[in-house]
Amino acid sequence: MNRDSAIGVFDSGIGGLTVLQKIMEALPKENTVYLGDTARSPYGTKSVETVLRYSFENTDFLMEKGVKLVVVACNTSTAIALESLRENVSVPVIGVIEPGVRAALKQTRNGKIGIIGTEATIQSGAYTRALKKLDSKIEVYSRACPLFVPLVEEGWLDNAVVKMTVESYLGSLKQSGIDTLILGCTHYGILEKQIQKMIGPKIKIISGSELVGKKLKDYLSNHKELEKKLGKGKARVFYSTKLTANFTKLGSKFFGSNIIARKAVIK
Repeated sequence: MNRDSAIGVFDSGIGGLTVLQKIMEALPKENTVYLGDTARSPYGTKSVETVLRYSFENTDFLMEKGVKLVVVACNTSTAIALESLRENVSVPVIGVIEPGVRAALKQTRNGKIGIIGTEATIQSGAYTRALKKLDSKIEVYSRACPLFVPLVEEGWLDNAVVKMTVESYLGSLKQSGIDTLILGCTHYGILEKQIQKMIGPKIKIISGSELVGKKLKDYLSNHKELEKKLGKGKARVFYSTKLTANFTKLGSKFFGSNIIARKAVIK
């Protein structure tokens, strides 16, 4: 493993492509390897033990590819497995919760922050703990939105079903008085336009996906031994545990050209 080795990114499906996009924008010299565990998505309805196992298996897959650093682009995995991964993996591991929390605290003016995520992420309390650790006076309003992930994985991004689902989940949250909303799942960023339309322009949306690239850039700047110095990132490799048309379609949309996804076999 050296500074020219790739950055590994994994998610429960296609949502993490939003994180990868921001990483590639912030660090155009870096090589990347992406793993979407589409076959076992969604993670948000799985038990803690199952999410831990999946997270380690995904990390092991990326480690076999010789990555120098792992980004856990899945909020559920970050909430449940990040600390265990950091304790047991030989390369640095970065999650998606902390950047969103810091951005939300910087943004809020009335101290009322909403969080939407998978059932597992919300039940873990990871976001609430992180927010309260930095500011104990913050009021937190959480809502699990389990249907958002399957809608995105199916490619249903803008139709009557999506609109009805968004309104059903976020109606009461809109009335809570929050001025900031954290999208606590990478898949949700793909529905951001629909979510913003429903909650209105006065509530600021914070997407962790947009912030991970900056955090990673700062991390590598402080760890020069890992930072790729020369050239342009060329090894953009995509793996999926279940090859779907939507994975390729969405990936191609994000990265401006057709992507070729390889089938990943998780041991």
